[in-house]
Amino acid sequence: QKGAGVYSMVDLSFSMSELEYFLLVLVRIASFVFIAPFFSTKGVPNNVKIGLSVFVAYIIYYFGPEHTYPEYHTLLGFCTIVLKEVSVGLLVGLGAQLCTSIVLFAGRIIDMEVGLSMANVFDPTTNQQSSITGALLQYGVMLILYMTGLHRYLLKALMETYILIPVNGINMNTDKLLSALLTFLSDYIVIGFRICLPVFASITLMNIVLGLLAKLAPQMNMFSVGIQLKLLAGLSVIMITVMLLPDICNFIFTQIRVLIVSVVEGMM
Repeated sequence: QKGAGVYSMVDLSFSMSELEYFLLVLVRIASFVFIAPFFSTKGVPNNVKIGLSVFVAYIIYYFGPEHTYPEYHTLLGFCTIVLKEVSVGLLVGLGAQLCTSIVLFAGRIIDMEVGLSMANVFDPTTNQQSSITGALLQYGVMLILYMTGLHRYLLKALMETYILIPVNGINMNTDKLLSALLTFLSDYIVIGFRICLPVFASITLMNIVLGLLAKLAPQMNMFSVGIQLKLLAGLSVIMITVMLLPDICNFIFTQIRVLIVSVVEGMM
């Protein structure tokens, strides 16, 4: 009887509006986890992704901003609200995911200069072919970003979107989103070339030297000699410039913050 009395004091009832609000929060979180870096990798089990989404959604539901219950009258209206929440989560996660792909672009340029452009490897985290140097740079950059707390920043940025963009409060501004995309593409090229600049500059200087030697000593086959020299010089420069990975991470982290802010402003 005493246990029954204690159990009767616990109120487990909830209204349908609260359940709908929680599910809409869960939809945005799950969409973000589906595409964001760290969380969307193939090595993370689906059960972990689902559990993380539910856990974060419950925290935002309980400790987040004041609940704003969306109004709808038909099933189509509710589906439209769900699609809006999916759009917010996907765009915020996609902004972070695009920035982490800069190192893959830089790695392909390095491999083209060194002579390893045809030696691709299968990346199990993305299920796609990537260059050797690109995979090396990506794993190193992602490890440093994870150790410095990028995953916590992404979750905090997602939580703050509920203050700026409440549930069913998205106002898509295509002009701002297009401007943010064009700005990112220009920064994408600039940052990618800054990452591969040491290798690119050293191989360019070697090509100039090989061209001069080909004129001074025509009897030497500079093509066969240059292949080994480019590979040796490129790998040596990559080994020396590994210490620049923290600076590369700073570039990428800054770009992630800028792009996420631009994307959120385009949906306010």
